[in-house]
Amino acid sequence: GGAAGMTEALACHPLDTIKTRMQLALPTRHPDGARLGIKGIMLTTIRSEGARGLYRGLGIVLMGMIPKVAIRFSTFEMYQQLLADKTSGQISGPSTFAGMFRMFRMHCGEVEALSQLLMSSCVQAGLAAGLTEAVSVVTPIEVIKIRLQARGTGVSNRAQINQPCNGTGIVSEILRVDGFSGLYRGILLTMLRQGSNQAVSLSTYTYAKGVARSMQPDNEATNLPSWQTSLIGLLSGAMGPLSNHPIDTLKTRLQNQYSTSKSTFLERFKAITVDVI
Repeated sequence: GGAAGMTEALACHPLDTIKTRMQLALPTRHPDGARLGIKGIMLTTIRSEGARGLYRGLGIVLMGMIPKVAIRFSTFEMYQQLLADKTSGQISGPSTFAGMFRMFRMHCGEVEALSQLLMSSCVQAGLAAGLTEAVSVVTPIEVIKIRLQARGTGVSNRAQINQPCNGTGIVSEILRVDGFSGLYRGILLTMLRQGSNQAVSLSTYTYAKGVARSMQPDNEATNLPSWQTSLIGLLSGAMGPLSNHPIDTLKTRLQNQYSTSKSTFLERFKAITVDVI
């Protein structure tokens, strides 16, 4: 799991940097005011910082990848067992995705028993696993990563002169300005994002694998072909961000901020929401 997560980070981190800079709003426009798209931000970053600018924050992400993945899947399995039926040991509960998949079930009635057996507990276990990883490792990693990705772009919340541009410098600056709690800025939004992401993606993955097996009786006792597993992973991986991207945008802007006043979380959240809208 850790190796797969690191491979994912190496392949997708440039896209994450572009996403973060788009969410932070600047510099996302041409001098004439036209909004830059994905290609425009990528080219702007390469021209001003070189290709390595797309990999800002990768080191801290790789450092946190193994514990994050380990916590995610170990706690997912643990919570599934805790939610299992005490008598039969089966993971039970009514389907949370009943409405979403109703049309599909009309043509795949045999999936009904499987979905009724798995889905509610999968959603709850995924939600709990996401909340656990958010508290234990994701929030500090995200705060450091976002501030590294914002450096040199004009979107950093502090003066650009003599800014630290490595993880150690960022951590020292956060501790000096905001104290230890600064590493956990935006933890509620991070918990909401991670919890909803894992609830949706892990349960979608479990459900889709069940559907695929039920439609291919020859594969019920064996692993699915790798191409089917890849497609299911692509689908489940996309479902999470589709369900919570607005939350992620607000989280990114909040975590790029240093304490400049004694404003409360709700006041900062309201200000960022109004600015985004």
